[in-house]
Amino acid sequence: MWGPQTKADGKTVFRLWAPDRDEVRLELDGGAAMPMTRGEGGWFACAADAPPGTRYRFRISDDLAVPDPASRRQTGGVHGWSVVTDPGAYRWTLPDWKGRRWEEAVILEIHAGVLGGFAGVAERLAGWRDLGITAIELMPVAAFGGSRNWGYDGVLPYAVAESYGTPDELKALIDEAHGLGMMVLLDVVYNHFGPDGNYLGTYAPDFMDETAPTPWGGAVAVAHAPVRRFIIDNALMWLGEYRFDGLRFDAVHAIGNTHFLDDMAAEILAHLPGREIHLVLENEHNDSDRLLPGGYDAQWNDDFHNVLHVLLTGESEAYYAGFSADPTAKLARCLLEGFVYQGEDPGSGPRGKPSAHLEATRFVSFLQNHDQIGNRAMGDRLISSVDPERLKAAVALLLLCPQIPMLFMGEETGSRSPFLFFTDFEHGLADAVREGRRREFARFSAFSDPATRERIPDPNAPSTFDASEPLPGPDAAEWQAFYRSLIALRHRHIVPRLRGARGLDATVLGEGAVTARWRMADGATLGIAVNLGGSDADFPDPRGEIVYALGEAGAPASFSAWIDR
Repeated sequence: MWGPQTKADGKTVFRLWAPDRDEVRLELDGGAAMPMTRGEGGWFACAADAPPGTRYRFRISDDLAVPDPASRRQTGGVHGWSVVTDPGAYRWTLPDWKGRRWEEAVILEIHAGVLGGFAGVAERLAGWRDLGITAIELMPVAAFGGSRNWGYDGVLPYAVAESYGTPDELKALIDEAHGLGMMVLLDVVYNHFGPDGNYLGTYAPDFMDETAPTPWGGAVAVAHAPVRRFIIDNALMWLGEYRFDGLRFDAVHAIGNTHFLDDMAAEILAHLPGREIHLVLENEHNDSDRLLPGGYDAQWNDDFHNVLHVLLTGESEAYYAGFSADPTAKLARCLLEGFVYQGEDPGSGPRGKPSAHLEATRFVSFLQNHDQIGNRAMGDRLISSVDPERLKAAVALLLLCPQIPMLFMGEETGSRSPFLFFTDFEHGLADAVREGRRREFARFSAFSDPATRERIPDPNAPSTFDASEPLPGPDAAEWQAFYRSLIALRHRHIVPRLRGARGLDATVLGEGAVTARWRMADGATLGIAVNLGGSDADFPDPRGEIVYALGEAGAPASFSAWIDR
């Protein structure tokens, strides 16, 4: 088992998988180094008097001491000391919280750092609850190099980033959210480690599989038992010890082992019976086999975002190119069947599997998220480039169709603040990240000139981080009222009917205009019609009860939703 374990006799047992080393010593701050015993499979272990609060690290050579890769808490950053913690010390005010059904999820993705850490997030919970948000999703909180980062450069997955707060402060945030009836989800990264503070290669090179390349180097070698346990036990820690309600697994296509993914989901769900645990994938492969009952609840549906972004902005460069041909038909397919690409080639090779057989709630839809804003050169939001009425029609579609909706922090207040890519690296690594990001945008026509690329904010500059705080827009009250009313309609008319909802049909009405219908759990039919184009379209006559209408039916920037019982 990874990480320190306190035994009944008061001793703490320390373990490290270091198959590439013949000798490892445990160092306790202020004490002498202790030799660790090498056991089967390259595991080193020893016991010591080390109560909670004790600082420790592993000496793997005369000139290198490293933190525990399963450290629960760090002091002095990812290059500093690990700290022994007592996982059971926090006293939960709602120890019997079981969670909420997946169908009830209205998700808000947030970054704890730009909101003032865990304490700053906690201050905003009641306001989000009043808006109708039922789940917040934290971008990764695992320890990373420096004090500013999106979180996807984490190197100590068991430790909470110091700049966000302590482990108990994170638990207090989750406790408070549960008290407000809100779920808390966490984004976890098991496909790679960041470049600053990752020492695994110095003592456990087999942790990575260099024969399976990813954008970040060799894949994580999940076929090795110690690596497998490192990942699955980490997921269980977040869900068990911290009582998160679910996890979003980043870029699992880069893990490349579907058997491992299935085994991980099965073990997690078996380990936490009686709770509503929700497991969500990010998977460029659009692998619908991973979304069958008994495993993962859903997948982030980039196709929904991509086709709507093309319809709203007209952009067709980079990954939008695969959605620029007949985007209206692609939107109809996305609403009806989930994935747009189900084996077809978007320009980079065939992608996806058939998905029409899946329930609508197997897909998490969004107009914006951290990637789709932050990976733009200037971090600009849709509200900065799209007519407000057309944007409102798209938001109505997002919130009143059966797929699980997700917002990105600031959307709900009409924020014009960018969300930029930011890091806190030093020296050569900072230079490499800055120049690499600027080279990345050379393929975009707006940044083909080197002088223009110099305008792209430096990820390492503190001002880039500061600018990413989602300040409310000048019309914040109007946008909040708009979101509140739509989310209330979703909770009233759609959520009670969601379990098992599936598409019936979808029809193109004109350029940028579609209608779609779904069979709901109670046998009713939910219908929508939306026009994001520039010309009038003939909306079908709604049958049954009108749930919501925006604009003149069929006119540009209009939307209708109805329930036919």
